[in-house]
Amino acid sequence: MNHMTDGFELIHDLVKHRWIPEIIGSIASGHENYSDILDDHKFLSRTELNRKLALLLEKNVVEKEVIENRSYYKLLEFGEDLDHIFKHFAEVGSKYI
Repeated sequence: MNHMTDGFELIHDLVKHRWIPEIIGSIASGHENYSDILDDHKFLSRTELNRKLALLLEKNVVEKEVIENRSYYKLLEFGEDLDHIFKHFAEVGSKYI
């Protein structure tokens, strides 16, 4: 395989899951607390948010910090790159749709 294909597969492995772009975008926009992420997405359940955050932690997209029994999430470099890509997708969509 080539680097282009590897990159597509890496990103597709995350994008194929519902809510991933929204959660990454939420964290990028300052909603770093678990409750804030949940409140930012009306139809996202706690169970689904837990699953997606676990996946993002596993893939080194975010890191988790617990302060006074509250969970906070921060984008790692990979997460920042994904946020940039997702924002670009949205711009392309706005431009051509």
